[in-house]
Amino acid sequence: MSELVNLKVLVIEDNYGDYLLIKDYLEEKVENLSITNANRFEQAYSIIKENVFDVILLDLTLPDKSGENLIEQIVDVANITPVIILTGFTNIQFSVRALSFNISDYLVKDDINSSSLIKSILYSIERKKSTLLLEESEKRYSNLFELSPQPMWIFNVNTLKFFQVNQAAVDQYGYSKDEFLEMKLFNIVIDDLSEEEKFIKSKEISFNEKIFKGRFKHRKKSGEIIDVDIYSNLYYINETVYESVIAIDVTEKIKLEHRITRAIIKTQEDERYEIGAELHDNVCQILASSKLSLDMLQEGVSESSVIWLNKSQHFINLALEEIRNLSHRLAPSTFGNSNLEDTFSELLLNINFENQYITNLSIEFDEVNYKLSKDLQLNLYRIAQEQLRNIIRHSKATTIKIKIYVEKGFLKMEISDNGIGFEESKMKKGIGLANIKRRIELFNGEMQVISALNKGFNLIAIIPLDQIS
Repeated sequence: MSELVNLKVLVIEDNYGDYLLIKDYLEEKVENLSITNANRFEQAYSIIKENVFDVILLDLTLPDKSGENLIEQIVDVANITPVIILTGFTNIQFSVRALSFNISDYLVKDDINSSSLIKSILYSIERKKSTLLLEESEKRYSNLFELSPQPMWIFNVNTLKFFQVNQAAVDQYGYSKDEFLEMKLFNIVIDDLSEEEKFIKSKEISFNEKIFKGRFKHRKKSGEIIDVDIYSNLYYINETVYESVIAIDVTEKIKLEHRITRAIIKTQEDERYEIGAELHDNVCQILASSKLSLDMLQEGVSESSVIWLNKSQHFINLALEEIRNLSHRLAPSTFGNSNLEDTFSELLLNINFENQYITNLSIEFDEVNYKLSKDLQLNLYRIAQEQLRNIIRHSKATTIKIKIYVEKGFLKMEISDNGIGFEESKMKKGIGLANIKRRIELFNGEMQVISALNKGFNLIAIIPLDQIS
């Protein structure tokens, strides 16, 4: 029974007797056989150039070419067609070396029969198909990697050294491929950690997250700082762990988001100032006029009604004071004639009108040397205002501290209390903290929270000094 229905074979053999033997072996196993014989290299070369075969059977000794040179040239012209060597010599070392030339198999003529020959042919054809599929898959991946418009790289998780980078990464970061391959991942990442700490942190991220995403600041070769969203996943090559990364530059996106956020905040502040001004200038004037009118009635009121008149005047005074406080909170007369310390002192005074807290304000930098923009001052004020509301509502604290200072190239504002605190893992990031974080990020800053159960709460706004003016 035939093992193959169709087979097209080129036999490159100058010994006609050997050719006939091979032909017999194949006809025994193949139902529809097409077989061609070439007895010289030049003839075989021409035939292969003009035809497509399922397999090529090659004798190693031809009148015009032999040995390794023959193998190299036949394999080269055969392209994707599997080549099987048929030889009369048993040379193990040569056979192993021949396989390195992309030969599919190496058979000794005296050892073959119809079954072993057809088995080798079937194996060679299937292995070639698998190899071609793998090569095609690798080519598609390579094209996706190399032609991706987004920067991509692969790095060794154990050493953090770049293993491969695409052209988009070269174009984005300004390093050549050779320069990249001499660098490690943390050479482009911006943070305050030492190289050793960066190394440890990067490995922890890589090993703990098979699929990871996050936002980082990277430095280009030119020194320009960009914001990037990172998406990565792990895979293995020869038992070595690598991480494949896509880096999307979101610098302009963040700038646009910040412009939108600033516009929203400005609109909110304008509304607050308008409401505050209306309360202070109009409603307070109406109440003041009412109080004056009541004062004019003082002498004409009967003795039994004086108590009600006095109560009315007292309530009007309370309303005036409350409206003034409210208008100042909505539209603080900040940062005009007042300095930062006076403004924050007034803020603490307003929230502590019943003296239920021990408050402490510490301004530990020279406002003359570090002149803060009005925009930043107002946002620091709103951040403090928001966090003080959080403390009053949730903390059960008795002490509140605000400290503003400069350290290692950053302006920092710490707002701390001695209240019930939170376990950080269980802390709910509500609207209040989200608003604070958004305001800090407007100045390329970051928010840190330090808290533990029954150990108070410490919020730190960190702003780069190049963003303060």
